[in-house]
Amino acid sequence: MRWQFEFTWALAELHLGVLAAEDFLWAPADPHWTVRPDADGAWRPDWADTEPDPVPVPTIGWLSWHIGWWWSAAIDQLADRTAAAPEDVPWPGDGVAAVAWLRELRDTWLRVLDDLTEAELDRPAAFPWPAEAGLTVAHLMSWVNSELMKNIAEIGQLRLLRATSLTS
Repeated sequence: MRWQFEFTWALAELHLGVLAAEDFLWAPADPHWTVRPDADGAWRPDWADTEPDPVPVPTIGWLSWHIGWWWSAAIDQLADRTAAAPEDVPWPGDGVAAVAWLRELRDTWLRVLDDLTEAELDRPAAFPWPAEAGLTVAHLMSWVNSELMKNIAEIGQLRLLRATSLTS
């Protein structure tokens, strides 16, 4: 799983390393989900507990927030802390800070993985699914790899769409 994570992170760096500030809030279509400052200046994501139909197209800013939120929650799960609700996790406010946040989460995740013992992989995990699902830390680790790959692929696709739209 560690190899798969590192492989996925290499894809992440491919895209994160070339994003421009303007890429983060570019909306390719409507409806879309993004991040925007609230009355206090904190950047909050568009969010619904039940996914709307049609599903809004996310911006890169929203996707970077989404990765930051669920990854923080996964880390909290492994540290036996209560994860913050999505509405309680602000976006850092700009693309450079968002990429730095994701890189910090990567470093934290690697430290968490390094500290896990073989026996702890079978420990119950209650994120992102309910506790009664009966899934384990190993399942959570696999889910992080899958979710990261999916979200980074979405960021990459949006980045490519924006780049080609600028040359048209």
